[in-house]
Amino acid sequence: MPTLHDRVLAARTRIDDAARTAGRDPSEVRLLLATKTQDVATVLEAVLATTEIAADRGDDGAALIGENRVQELVAKAPDLADLVAAGRLEVHMIGNLQRNKINQMLPTVTGLASIDRLPLAEAVAQRCTRAGRVLDVMVQVNVSAESSKSGASPSDATALATAVSALDGLHLTGFMTIGANTSDEAEVRAGFARLREVRDEVLASGAPGTSDARELSMGMSTDLELAVAEGATTVRVGTAVFGERPAA
Repeated sequence: MPTLHDRVLAARTRIDDAARTAGRDPSEVRLLLATKTQDVATVLEAVLATTEIAADRGDDGAALIGENRVQELVAKAPDLADLVAAGRLEVHMIGNLQRNKINQMLPTVTGLASIDRLPLAEAVAQRCTRAGRVLDVMVQVNVSAESSKSGASPSDATALATAVSALDGLHLTGFMTIGANTSDEAEVRAGFARLREVRDEVLASGAPGTSDARELSMGMSTDLELAVAEGATTVRVGTAVFGERPAA
């Protein structure tokens, strides 16, 4: 049976191969471990594997994990705090965030990838300003228009990103999406291409605070190759590393 280290290495290899196929430098694409439902011991083991693999590649950057649920984030936070403080781990919130959970989230996260509406952004910005910090954030875009997914529509995303970039306490770093739930690879890839277009529209606008909004968080275990081909800078991998999650 493959070890957790083996599975992390396999995910990293898939990313590298996809980048080379697309004529890109593999170092341009980060691996985010989606750690939803995983216990903290497993998370720490996966982070260690990621760090070891990165070192073998000559990459001394921080490992990156993403949590979908604030309650899980808070439960794991004490065991992750030393790694975060040492700059060896970044922790992103990648799931839907309710406004009443912002204060619980903030002490642990280094980034928030799921800003999908201005009132939420304003609430997060207010809390960050009070805490005297600036939080890296991404605007989530629903490129597939599926009702089951959160995110601003592509037509509204540029205006939302511009508004978010103007808020004190927030640093807009890019955009996030979840690929279409279909076996049609052309449709999935078109959605990723649309997110790239949104990003490019925002950068071209020259609006204050948007110059760093270059990141594209897109692609997961089933479609990461398509996302990398369309310019992903971060792919979020859960199942391919940790296996199928138990039914909710």
